[in-house]
Amino acid sequence: MLPLYVTSGEPAGIGPDICLSLAERVDERPIVVLADLNMLKARADQLKLSVALIEYTGQDASSKKGQLYVEHVPLNQPVALGELNPNNAAYVLEQLRRSADYAMSAKSVGVATAPVQKSVMNEAGIHFSGHTEYYQEFAGVERVVMMLATKTLRVALATTHLPLRAVADAISKERLHQVIDILIHDLKSKFKIEHPHILVCGLNPHAGEGGYLGMEEIEVINPVLESYRAQGINMSLSLPADTLFTPENLKDADAVLAMYHDQGLPVLKSQGFGEAINITLGLPFIRTSVDHGTALSLAGTGLAKSSSLHVAVDLALDLARH
Repeated sequence: MLPLYVTSGEPAGIGPDICLSLAERVDERPIVVLADLNMLKARADQLKLSVALIEYTGQDASSKKGQLYVEHVPLNQPVALGELNPNNAAYVLEQLRRSADYAMSAKSVGVATAPVQKSVMNEAGIHFSGHTEYYQEFAGVERVVMMLATKTLRVALATTHLPLRAVADAISKERLHQVIDILIHDLKSKFKIEHPHILVCGLNPHAGEGGYLGMEEIEVINPVLESYRAQGINMSLSLPADTLFTPENLKDADAVLAMYHDQGLPVLKSQGFGEAINITLGLPFIRTSVDHGTALSLAGTGLAKSSSLHVAVDLALDLARH
């Protein structure tokens, strides 16, 4: 049975800590962590964890409680807990490269990712804007969609890591068509929702209030949404984001499309931080991720919560079964 790979991310943060918690699981499919084996052993000792670390060589075996499969990726330099080191940026990138290569070459069912620190990657001279963009470029797809989800809410983003002043210019009819096509396709193919119901946030306060607070809804967003509604897609026109996320509006929705990162994600994370996950739609493989950062100050303390990683692994395994 093909494995699911898990990247351990920034070695100075909590990625290794939460990956070690995967030894608590029992899964029929091998779960393999990409990490420096010696670093993981040292972190397990730091956390006083009794974990049998097994170097993965392609064995077809289930994941058993108390054991953790590891594919060794060597560090460039030793890790100091909580201290970023640009010399280990290439180590982080190698995890991502291997995970993408295995997924693209059908040597795995996909990947779940622990957090990385974008700043240290760029400090090392590696242009890196995020996991999502990296996997998009590796897969050679024109557009991907970031979607975060809890057990009761899915929020997809029309734009991702952009300065706020750049968002309005980035929201074009072409981009919206690409994003919505991917969202509809993956809700149907990956989540098996035959007729998805999608609510869409306006860009401006009060969804532009008839043009008094901006024309993007009238000139760009609603014409695109009307074209999908004409095809029988159950999709709203642009709605005021300040009232869209009420329980009454969300009760029958399968997903919300937000126009920018901090429009939809604060609501979602307030509902389920630590239990939410990130899914990259539009890739030719499964990719899920935690909803939090590297938490450098918690590395090696035993205080890091691993719940989001376990939810990300659960979803990846569930999607792999479909």
